Amino acid sequence: MVGHFGMVDITAARFIVFGVVSGLALGWRPPERRWPDARQALTVLGLSGLGFSGYYLLLAFAIVQAGTEVPSLIIGTIPVWMMLLGRPAGLRLGALLPGLVLTAAGIGLMVWSAWPQDALDGIGGAARPHFGWGLALAVLAMASWTAFGLLNAAWLKRHPEVHAADWTNWLGIATGLGALVLWLVAGSDLATLRAQPDGGLFVLLALAGGLGSSWLATVLWSVASQRLSASLCGQLIVSETLFALLYSFLWDGRWPHASELAAALLFVLGILASIKAHR
Repeated sequence: MVGHFGMVDITAARFIVFGVVSGLALGWRPPERRWPDARQALTVLGLSGLGFSGYYLLLAFAIVQAGTEVPSLIIGTIPVWMMLLGRPAGLRLGALLPGLVLTAAGIGLMVWSAWPQDALDGIGGAARPHFGWGLALAVLAMASWTAFGLLNAAWLKRHPEVHAADWTNWLGIATGLGALVLWLVAGSDLATLRAQPDGGLFVLLALAGGLGSSWLATVLWSVASQRLSASLCGQLIVSETLFALLYSFLWDGRWPHASELAAALLFVLGILASIKAHR
């Protein structure tokens, strides 16, 4: 939708808005609950890179290189990884095997169905090496957010005295500062940004992403992380994957192919099996 803008610009704009909204929200908090101590600040800086700027930038470049479907499915395995790595002590690994097999089969089928389309470069069918690079970036994005989800949940469990809104605002300010540095180092200058078409849409998407997809979503996620186990909380990411696939097909203006439908079905069945095993 904003193809005239670079991925660094899009990422930075969204998270700068996140930082501004967080700063404004923090100003409304009582003074004694407003700022983290030095140790908390270091934790916030590390987690903001894993779960926000770093993750989103990796995913954005993965989508550019490999399309939307396969990165969406790879990101969609986050619930499984969080279940495996953050599962309660009493949950046997064998109980998770059916869900893992179904999910792996779904991802394999989606990669197979997408590879011929993304691996060819239109005119003449010349091979394009970017699809594999996109897969690698998607895997790195998945690992980055999985680490964030596990570490973030563990920290919140150890510090129930920290309010979820305060934690979100700290993360937002750290993310916004990091995004500003990213834009200054690798983003476009203001003159170049103003010269691009669809500037209004770019600003609108940055506001929507920074306020809704970043600030509000992180508040809700922090509350869930304090109240649920990391393995169960991670299942919530399934909705992101399903909506990403739906958006992809709507944007392309087509119905999914049979193999894509089958892959998505296997993926959903795998997640449901994992939830059942958790219960």
